[in-house]
Amino acid sequence: MSYCNYIPTMKEPSRSLHQHYHDNHYGFPIRNDNELYGRLIMEINQAGLSWETILKKEAGFRKAYDNFDIKIVAAYTEQDRERLLNDVGIIRNKLKVNASIENAKTILQLQKEYGSFEKWLELNHPKTKAEWVKLFKKTFKFTGGEIVNEFLMSIGYLRGAHSEDCPIHQKIIMQHPMWMRE
Repeated sequence: MSYCNYIPTMKEPSRSLHQHYHDNHYGFPIRNDNELYGRLIMEINQAGLSWETILKKEAGFRKAYDNFDIKIVAAYTEQDRERLLNDVGIIRNKLKVNASIENAKTILQLQKEYGSFEKWLELNHPKTKAEWVKLFKKTFKFTGGEIVNEFLMSIGYLRGAHSEDCPIHQKIIMQHPMWMRE
């Protein structure tokens, strides 16, 4: 059962939480580097947990990671790492916290080299899932196959975020006809 068809079977308040993400965020292109970085943080933190846990903590992630400001996070100190590891509003996992900070530094380098994180993604598009996974593992920390797949589907770079008959899929295609190319 696809995500699109699974949501109506959920009970409240889960259904509303997932429906909002599905209808307004999942599979839609993101052009802002800080928001792209934020989505990557959320996907990394979802590893081993439910997506609902991450959706419930999104505001906590935004607050803890300075609204996903890449420049600020890249400059985090050891004190900031400790602060994050003690923040109950996020996932307090040392590997995930470290990856989030190190990946901000990597994105700064990509911005210097390519102009933006979004341009780096676009220059590498299209790729197969396997090619993307290889590139992300070489470039970023804590980015396995499922994390890369979900990140790229969630921002429209890989198909599969919505079933073909989902009205949101049709909305994305109409708003961004060239976006869903592979």
